[in-house]
Amino acid sequence: MGDATIKKVSGGQSPQGPDGQRYLASGKHVAMRLWVDEPPTDDKPSAARDYETVGYVIAGRAELQVEGQSVRLEPGDSWLVPAGATHTYRILETFTAVEATSPPAQVHGREG
Repeated sequence: MGDATIKKVSGGQSPQGPDGQRYLASGKHVAMRLWVDEPPTDDKPSAARDYETVGYVIAGRAELQVEGQSVRLEPGDSWLVPAGATHTYRILETFTAVEATSPPAQVHGREG
């Protein structure tokens, strides 16, 4: 049997990242983070990350642009940004979403 350790991150004690994200539970191969009440913006720079990201919209609206493709994200929608894909988000309405990254984005200072 492998590692059977249970990890819990209490909501009030979630560490906060440099861009306002809250780090939730994470393991060796996947991690979650929460973005709460992100304000509308047009100026998020494009980025390409070496990890895969999936997300789920809790509230608000945004536009996700990945490698020349654009999709509108609304409550209940989920998305995937493949590892290495150049992407950006344009938040249209105060936005709350949960994301999972694989491997974990915050490991070894890879996020930023």
